[in-house]
Amino acid sequence: MKTVQVKLPDNSYDIYIDNNLDDKIIEFFRQSNFSRTAFIVSDSNTGALYQEKITQLLQTAGYTVTGYMISAGEASKSMETAQILYTEVINAGLDRKSPIIALGGGVVGDITGFIAATYMRGIPFIQIPTSLLAHVDSSVGGKVAVNHPLGKNLIGAFYQPKAVFIDISMLKTLPPREIATGLGEIIKYGLIYDKEFFSYIEDNSAKIFNYNENVLSQIIARSCEIKAAVVSTDEKENGLRAILNFGHTIGHAIERETNYIKYNHGEAVGIGMVAAAFISVKMNLIENSILPAIEHILQLCQLPQKCSNCAADAIYNDLFHDKKTIGGKINWVLLDDIGQVHLDNNVPESIVREAIDYIIA
Repeated sequence: MKTVQVKLPDNSYDIYIDNNLDDKIIEFFRQSNFSRTAFIVSDSNTGALYQEKITQLLQTAGYTVTGYMISAGEASKSMETAQILYTEVINAGLDRKSPIIALGGGVVGDITGFIAATYMRGIPFIQIPTSLLAHVDSSVGGKVAVNHPLGKNLIGAFYQPKAVFIDISMLKTLPPREIATGLGEIIKYGLIYDKEFFSYIEDNSAKIFNYNENVLSQIIARSCEIKAAVVSTDEKENGLRAILNFGHTIGHAIERETNYIKYNHGEAVGIGMVAAAFISVKMNLIENSILPAIEHILQLCQLPQKCSNCAADAIYNDLFHDKKTIGGKINWVLLDDIGQVHLDNNVPESIVREAIDYIIA
């Protein structure tokens, strides 16, 4: 078992990574000082696969367990779904020490964490992510939120889990597209922090899609280590943590313009990283050769490099609804090299619009 610690001043926690974590989950819940009434949030995909199993593990640890399955998909990350979940946890009798468990992908993790942060002003929150994207991104770092019709993740909080359990065997139920979307975020970690890791992903892309457990374990653990290092330095995104948004500024706009249906998160982030690299080239920050290198690794990892059914003006206007835009200025994460980035809020509009035109098919 690999263990990655997220070290924080008040709310440090461990990420456990292995092929079978049943015994560790039972041990953790037995030893915790939680109230013995637990609640599991899953969705219509993950609930059918795993909710009964996790329920049995918690019962073995001495808990009374109830739960609720939300509809799968980004549309469920809403205030309407949150209201339903509040009613469910109240009816289940959860108190301020009752644990709530997110069993699913990023949507489940985000909305469950939002409920945990706000119900009774905060209850214990545990992540059991089931997708590669959730393994390396949304389950780590404590960002929880729901969407608003005018923008993604606009209503939320920073609220850390008590633990994260990453069972690699769960990836075997995922189709290749879900593996690819996780790779969108994993490639990002190489680009912003670790050039050798970027090369490792490139060299082992075929093994990842063949579900090679050793390679999957390595890329998940290294991604979590990088995110943990950044979050430990800047828990609430006052500075360094903003580098984790590389590719997300235009990526979120693409998701919104395609109604969160055509592109999943990792695909949109991949296209957004191409746009950010294009801006970096135009700003004379990186060699021209880095842009095709990024497009190549995205192709190897079955990720799009351009988007369709998007209007350039609409994408540009969406940028100003992004939570990273402060005082009307977009805070871009730009490349200095593979493995090195910086923040810049003075990118000319003409270059931004040129980048948007470049990534529209």
